[in-house]
Amino acid sequence: MKKRFSIEYEQKENYKLTDLKEFEVRLLYRVLEICKESKEKGNHPFGCLLADKEGNILMEQGNEEVSLGGDCTAHAEALLIRKASQIYSKEEMNDFTLYNCADSCAMCTGAMYWSNLGRHVYIARESELKKYTGDDIRNPTLDLPSRVVLACGQKEFETLGPFLELEDKFFELHKGYWNHTK
Repeated sequence: MKKRFSIEYEQKENYKLTDLKEFEVRLLYRVLEICKESKEKGNHPFGCLLADKEGNILMEQGNEEVSLGGDCTAHAEALLIRKASQIYSKEEMNDFTLYNCADSCAMCTGAMYWSNLGRHVYIARESELKKYTGDDIRNPTLDLPSRVVLACGQKEFETLGPFLELEDKFFELHKGYWNHTK
C-alpha cells in the first residue's frame, strides 16, 4: 500500500469571481484564450499570464511541451517564470501575480516559489482535471496542491483558487483531448 504524506494547509472551499478585482476576472478569461491558442498550436491546453498590481499583462505563455519536442518541463508556468526571472528582479517578481488555468503542479509551484513571485490565482482544481486526463501518460497529475508545496516554504505566498464559475470553460478544452484507458 502506498504511504501518503499529508500536511495541513488552509484552503477556502472555492472562491467567487466577486472576490477579485474586475480586471482580474478579465485576466482569467484571457488565460482561457491562451489555453485555447495553445491547443490550436498542437500543444496541451494550458496557459497562464503574469500581471502587475494594476492588471497590466507583462507576459503570456501557453504550454509548449509538444512544440519543444516533448520537453516534459515545458509547462506554461515554468516557461513563463524562466523568461520573467531573466527580466525582472526578485523584488519586482514579489509584486506580480501569475494568473493560471489550473492549480500548478509541484514543478511549476517550485518555480513560482524560487522566483519570489508574490501571488498565484488559478481557475481549476487539479483533482477535477484528473477526470479528463485520466491515466494519459502525457499528463500524470499529482495529488499535491500548490498550497501544500508552498506551506513547506519559509515565505508568505498568496494563492487564490479555484474559481468554480470558470472551471467548466477550462475543462471544455480538455474534453476528448486526452487518451486514457481507465
